[in-house]
Amino acid sequence: MKVVILAGGFGTRISEESHLRPKPMIEIGERPILWHIMKIYSSFGFNDFVICLGYKGYYIKEYFAHYFLHESDLTFDFRNDNESIIHHNHSAEPWRVTLVNTGLNTMTGGRVKRIKPYIDNQPFMLTYGDGVSNVNIKELVEYHKLHGKLATVTSVQPGGRFGALDLNDNDQVLGFQEKPKGDGYWINAGFFVFQPEVLDYINDDSTILEQEPLENLSKNSELMAYKHNGFWQPMDTLRDKNYLEDLWKKGNAPWKLW
Repeated sequence: MKVVILAGGFGTRISEESHLRPKPMIEIGERPILWHIMKIYSSFGFNDFVICLGYKGYYIKEYFAHYFLHESDLTFDFRNDNESIIHHNHSAEPWRVTLVNTGLNTMTGGRVKRIKPYIDNQPFMLTYGDGVSNVNIKELVEYHKLHGKLATVTSVQPGGRFGALDLNDNDQVLGFQEKPKGDGYWINAGFFVFQPEVLDYINDDSTILEQEPLENLSKNSELMAYKHNGFWQPMDTLRDKNYLEDLWKKGNAPWKLW
């Protein structure tokens, strides 16, 4: 099953970094967050990727064009007329990566529609290029197969932004809760599984996946939620980026499943 990753947005909420490079190329632990997302899927044996490019997509193309060099120790030998490169201790993931120009201003649904020629009319997975999780991808896929609907979305209950006080009826403080769960709502965390028929719900480049397509799938009873109670964190802002970086540096990155 192929994994489609949305990597074409402008990333305006993290413009401190995204004015230089596309958001999926912003680094966590000296690796692009896109690499982290791909490693999550790869750890479950899914290694065939289709990446939807848009804003500054050439950065992503250049990254993969030189990926083997990035992952190797190198010797450049200039002593002969013909320069030679010797690779040492090289290692690379068993990935197949298809990079698709899906347009600069194309919406999320339109980007998915544009990769239709690359999924071979088969079920596929889809996620955003800026969020990491320790979701069990194999269990997610099995859940999708068992319910028999056209689409599955991974849902999470995000933590609150602020800590909370635990009070009794007399307003006595009994303790503190650090970033408790939100108001009980489940939200879209990406990590979708789609049947190819989902593409029929998308009209054109102006279609936002999270609006008409998902809403209509829901109305037709074709959308199921896979509830994930573990870690999930998007990288929407610089604050989010610093939080993920801190987890990685401390060796406490829950999404590191490899």
